[in-house]
Amino acid sequence: MHSDLSLIWGLPFVGMLLSIALLPLLASHFWHHHYGKVAGFWALAFLIPYAAIHGFGTAGHDLVHAALLEYLPFIILLFALFTISGGLLVTGNLHGSPGTNTVLLGVGTLLASVIGTTGASMVLIRPLIRANDNRRYNVHTVIFFIFLVSNIGGSLTPLGDPPLFLGFLQGVDFFWTTEHLAAETLLLVAILLALFFALDSIFFAKEGKPKKKDPTPDTPRLGLIGLANIPLLIGVIMAILMSGLWKPGISFNVFGTPVELQNLVRDAIILVLALVSVRVTPKDIRARNGFDWEPIREVAKLFAGIFTTIIPVILILRAGSDGAAAPLVALVTDASGAPIDEAYFWMTGILSGVLDNAPTYLVFFNLAGGVAAELMSNYTSTLAAISGGAVFMGALTYIGNAPNFMVLAIAKNQGIKMPSFFGYILWSGAILIPSFLLLTWVFFR
Repeated sequence: MHSDLSLIWGLPFVGMLLSIALLPLLASHFWHHHYGKVAGFWALAFLIPYAAIHGFGTAGHDLVHAALLEYLPFIILLFALFTISGGLLVTGNLHGSPGTNTVLLGVGTLLASVIGTTGASMVLIRPLIRANDNRRYNVHTVIFFIFLVSNIGGSLTPLGDPPLFLGFLQGVDFFWTTEHLAAETLLLVAILLALFFALDSIFFAKEGKPKKKDPTPDTPRLGLIGLANIPLLIGVIMAILMSGLWKPGISFNVFGTPVELQNLVRDAIILVLALVSVRVTPKDIRARNGFDWEPIREVAKLFAGIFTTIIPVILILRAGSDGAAAPLVALVTDASGAPIDEAYFWMTGILSGVLDNAPTYLVFFNLAGGVAAELMSNYTSTLAAISGGAVFMGALTYIGNAPNFMVLAIAKNQGIKMPSFFGYILWSGAILIPSFLLLTWVFFR
């Protein structure tokens, strides 16, 4: 039960997440050149003493288990979605009116659950910026894009957002969140799209004469090139569905970790589809898309550190009230031991916003018991609260979800004067917190 593990084993995990949160802001040059070394440092800060105390066999088993069952499938999917969506280029330019902008945000929100928040963000952020590049007020457009496309829109499938894919790897059914988060997502999206339209209409009315000649003149319609990537995206979806439906009962033992055949086939198919995209997509399409491999390299290195340092945290949480996390368990359970959904929603959400939503989801998933079948059947509202908190509240800060920082970098590169880290929090706090309070009152109390 690992009830003997103390909270001190969680320090490398905390150090890893704080490094991700603070070093890009406090020491950006150092972070840009050495983030891989930082991730390696924290991973070794856990592995070396853990192996010395509990034995190399135990440490090796736990590391292989995390790598084969969680990290590699997770990073293979992100790599594929990033690569394939990067081969799709939206051409042309629309006029950034309130109606057009609202439609673009709505389309991106729907697309996020199909090609992931990263994929949808990379495909649509540049067309949205082009549509508004001669407007005086356009910061709010990017902020709402982060809210909706980079976060909330990914709540309906495991493809949408990394936390949900981690849940799928833990045994949560593919369409479980489609069924159990649809109402919450619909209400939240409706509120935010209506609020955006009203706010953008006010700013649009104040524009007056455009500040400059439109650098990207309007065209009658948008176009899409790189169409060979669409069947590849469909292939990724089918591969994931296959791994959830096909259960041949064959597994391979790798250093004590059972690896099921259907998951190996899934990951192999997804990886091949990504490599096909690299081969068939003309280089000029990726160049015009501003495609660069650095974001996925950064994610791969950082999450290697995260998935390593989170090992003892998960073991402690699985010990429940018998382990070192008993005070945390008390915060999210009532006197009878039943889970408090509001507490799970807000604690998962707040920590997702200030740290990163994927590992935060894993922490609270395991705190709630860590058994997918039981959570899906007996604690449906609790799993929905954890899933919604992780996905929705990743929008609270720039560091809550990987696409947030990508969109920020692209917008700043295009000359948009985005708010500072804390300035963004003022926006998200004023707009999202009241929406989440309403969501709590309607669904999680």
